[in-house]
Amino acid sequence: MTTMGIVSTGTFFPDTYVTAAEIAEQSGMPEWVVKEKLGIERKFIADPKIHPNQMAAHAARKALNKAAIDPLDIDVVLCTTEEWREYLLWTTAVDLAYEIGAKNAWGLDIHARCVTTIAAMKLAKSLMAEDPAINTVLIGGGYSISHFIDYGDINTSFLFNIGAGAGAMIVKRDWPENRVLGDHLIADGSMSRHVIVPASGTVQHPNDHAVAGGDFKFRLVEPEAMKNRLADVSIPNWLACVDTALEKSGLKSDGKPWSRKDIDFFNMSLVKPSAHREMLDLLGLTENQSVYLSEVGHIGEQDLIINIEAGIEQGRLKPGDTMAIIAAGIGYVWGGAIVQWGKPK
Repeated sequence: MTTMGIVSTGTFFPDTYVTAAEIAEQSGMPEWVVKEKLGIERKFIADPKIHPNQMAAHAARKALNKAAIDPLDIDVVLCTTEEWREYLLWTTAVDLAYEIGAKNAWGLDIHARCVTTIAAMKLAKSLMAEDPAINTVLIGGGYSISHFIDYGDINTSFLFNIGAGAGAMIVKRDWPENRVLGDHLIADGSMSRHVIVPASGTVQHPNDHAVAGGDFKFRLVEPEAMKNRLADVSIPNWLACVDTALEKSGLKSDGKPWSRKDIDFFNMSLVKPSAHREMLDLLGLTENQSVYLSEVGHIGEQDLIINIEAGIEQGRLKPGDTMAIIAAGIGYVWGGAIVQWGKPK
């Protein structure tokens, strides 16, 4: 069986941000609702002076420097820079590889919204299993989706936490620490057209009239249908992803299967506080076994990398811990992965 471990991570944030008070003023919501219900104290937002793939390069260089890895040793770049980036119809992976000096790497852009990092980890491991020449993979990208949030549209308030930033992760074949064990993804395409930017593609171009009319922002189509469906399936699907990822993780060193009781640290992409607490409760975990970054914002698929660094900095993710990672991407796709942090027990 091919084994893979996380060698290092890197993150980057712009200098620009917005506070809960400013969001409250623009949305008409009370400030306490923004803070307590939406979980936003402040969040980083897109800076026009720095672009998504530029931010990804900054994060990737940090990951490389932290582990003293030569960029020439990178075999593949799986670029998670979101579709809103420097140019349309552009391959960001090869640009990212060039910018960081990974001249020997080929690259691939991958997108599954906020679950992309989990999908990329799965893909990296599969590539290593298929091709013995692939040993080192860079996963990372930039995120500037805050451009598409309209605080005046309360139907999209669940997206108000979306911000800007970048994350990078280097994974390596047979790395003896931070081993990526099992993973699992679930999709429900019945909601694939419920959260869209209406004037953004071949159906409707973002011409001046459409942009002026607000159609170049996130909009919720059939709000009640999506909210009801999402409420019915999200928690069960997240739990199924965790449980199945545990089942796929093989056996522990004592010969027993992995279970929820083995989880020490919970790495969840940023959602409203009540959903975060509900997942902790259902998994039998405490808030001290996770991080909630209310002053960073939701940086999409990069949350999972940001949480690793925050968990280490706060002393909540420790060597020997078993980390459960979960996320969901609009569309909808849910994902989970299990990582044995540090050296195997």
